[in-house]
Amino acid sequence: MKTVKFSINRICVVISALLAFLFASVAVFLYLLTDNAAAVYAILFLAVLVYGGMFSFIAIVRKKLTAFSDMLCRQLDGMMQGNAANLEFAEEESLFYKISHRLSRLYGIMCENRQSIAREREDLQELISDVSHQVKTPIANLKMIETTLLERDIPEQKQKEFLSAMGGQLDKLDFLMQTLIKTSRLETGIISLEKKKQPIYDTLASALGGILLNAEKKNIKVLVHCPESIEVTHDKKWTGEALFNILDNAVKYTPGGGEIRVKAEKWEMYLKIDISDNGKGIPEKHHAEIFKRFYRESEVHDIDGIGIGLYLTREIITMQGGYVKVTSSSQRGATFSVFLPAD
Repeated sequence: MKTVKFSINRICVVISALLAFLFASVAVFLYLLTDNAAAVYAILFLAVLVYGGMFSFIAIVRKKLTAFSDMLCRQLDGMMQGNAANLEFAEEESLFYKISHRLSRLYGIMCENRQSIAREREDLQELISDVSHQVKTPIANLKMIETTLLERDIPEQKQKEFLSAMGGQLDKLDFLMQTLIKTSRLETGIISLEKKKQPIYDTLASALGGILLNAEKKNIKVLVHCPESIEVTHDKKWTGEALFNILDNAVKYTPGGGEIRVKAEKWEMYLKIDISDNGKGIPEKHHAEIFKRFYRESEVHDIDGIGIGLYLTREIITMQGGYVKVTSSSQRGATFSVFLPAD
């Protein structure tokens, strides 16, 4: 079955013909009824007024539609080219203005999404670059050790030393991969924090358990003040991971015979955990940079680490509504303060 499509022009012609037929019929009927030519002239005059008003209205609407379509096309062209301007109409509450306003809002949302995708792509490229840089050194060391063991006749004792060094490099790679996996899961939201009200004492104890052996090897005294009664809503596993990263850094950068102090106290709005050491300290100009992924100061490259622990710490604490602050100066130790929202 063939469907008939009516254009605006065709509809106007049909309506005009119907009106002309109607006015002609009324004029003939009045003339036959009254035999008065004045009535016919009145009908014809009325027809002229109606036609004039109708065509004027159509002309005005057509002009506005044409102007609106031209401006809309220019705006769409600008959007496709990425430089659309926000077009405003004089009739601020008109239909034209509403359409243009919403189109501008849509374009703004599209630009934000495009920028977000670009930022994510840059972050991904940066992450890939950082990973390749971090993996490069242990892999190069492993290749060198392998070549040495295969091509040279080495005493058994030396072989054990080389194998021990190889194991250390493998441990470094494994640590790097595990840390990257944790970072990736946190950033992509795969890991959801299971927060519940529980004592911070147990969480802090689990974090301290991971550094006590290394602290003992360096004869570092660890002093802890944390009342067992303090409770706060947090994820025990991931908060423990965040605190461990700070404590691990404190052990690394505190000289033998030094001291690390841990103090937890509950304020009105936050639970505050201070972790202080008397190590080398952090220059004030680096306070913001130390929380960046893979950042390490040039003078500490001889100390084990990949520069991602503090980044993880900040992400974990931030996801729980808290924040981390550092107070330090060069050669005067450092104090990291972790704030978690109090109930």
